[in-house]
Amino acid sequence: MRTHRLLALALALPLVAASASAEEKIKLGTLAPNGSPWHTLLKEMGQKWSDASGGKVKLIIYPGGVVGNEGDMVKKMRIGQMQAAALTTIGLHDIAQEPQALDVPMMIDTAQTLDFVLERMQPQLEKVLLDKGYVVIGWSDVGFVRFFSTKKMSSMKEFESAKVFSWEGDPASVEAWRAGGFHPVVASSTDILPSLQTGLIDTVALVPVYAFGSRVFERAKYMLDLPWAALSGATVVKKEAWDKVPPELRPKLLEIAREYGGKISAEVRRMDADALKQMKQQGLVVVAPADVKAFQAAAERGSKVFRGKVVPEAIFDEVKQLVEEAHRQSAKR
Repeated sequence: MRTHRLLALALALPLVAASASAEEKIKLGTLAPNGSPWHTLLKEMGQKWSDASGGKVKLIIYPGGVVGNEGDMVKKMRIGQMQAAALTTIGLHDIAQEPQALDVPMMIDTAQTLDFVLERMQPQLEKVLLDKGYVVIGWSDVGFVRFFSTKKMSSMKEFESAKVFSWEGDPASVEAWRAGGFHPVVASSTDILPSLQTGLIDTVALVPVYAFGSRVFERAKYMLDLPWAALSGATVVKKEAWDKVPPELRPKLLEIAREYGGKISAEVRRMDADALKQMKQQGLVVVAPADVKAFQAAAERGSKVFRGKVVPEAIFDEVKQLVEEAHRQSAKR
C-alpha cells in the first residue's frame, strides 16, 4: 500500500511542477506600426503583465498588420489562432455594432467630447462585447480622421468624384458613404498603399498618426484640414483565453491594461500633432475646406443610413444626446 502511495506521489510531482510553471500565452494583433510609440507601449504593458504574474502570463504582440487587417484579427480570435487584438471601432464592428456609434461623421468634434461620451458609454459597450465573448481590457483614443488624397481637393463637389477607400466587410458603411455623396471603393486596410499606387483609390480617410506611420501621406500628399470623425478603439481578449488566466491575477492585469490604455490615448494625442508637423515638413499639403457646411450636410445625409444600419438606432441617439450634453456643459464654462 505504501509503495502504491509513493508511486502515485512520484507520478503526480511532474504534473504539479508543470502546473506551477504553466505559462498562459496571449497572442495580440494590432495595426500599430512596428516600432511606433503605440507598439512600444503595448510591449511595455506585456512586460508589466509578465512581471505582475511572475511569468505566468505572456503577451505576444504582432504589430503592423502582419496577421492581417482588423477583420482578419477578429476571424483569427474566433477560431483560436489569436487570443487578443487592439482594434479600432471599425474592427470592433465585426464583433458588435454598438462601439462604432462613437465614430459617427462630424458628431464628436473634440477629444474632450469623446472623453465625456466614452466615460458614460463604457459600461454599456463593455457589456455588449462581453455578451459576444470578448473582455475589454482597455479603451484608447486613436485620433480624428481626415481625408488624404492624391490630388488637391477642397470642396465637397470635388470629393464626390473621388475614389474613397472603404473598409471591406461593412456594406452598411459603404451605403452610408454613398448616401453622403461619396464614391466608396471597398478594399482591405492592408491594401491601402498598393491601391493608392495603382489608382484603385485616390482618397483615404485616416487619422494622421496612422497616415504618417504607414507612409500613406507620401502617396496621398494632400490633407483636407477638416476632422471628419473621431476614431476610438479597444483592446479585447477572448473570454475563453481570459478565463484561463488565474483569477487572482486578472484584477492586477486589468489595472495595468487600463493604465496603458490611458497612456496610449495621451501618447496618440501628442503624436497626432507631431505627425502633422512631421508630414508637413516632408511634403504634406494641408488644404482648407472651401465650405464646411457642405461637408456637414454630407455627414448628415450619411448619418441617416449610419443610424439603424451601421449602429442600432437607440445607441446612435444616446451618443448624440451625450454629445449635446457635453456641448451644453462646455458652453457654461
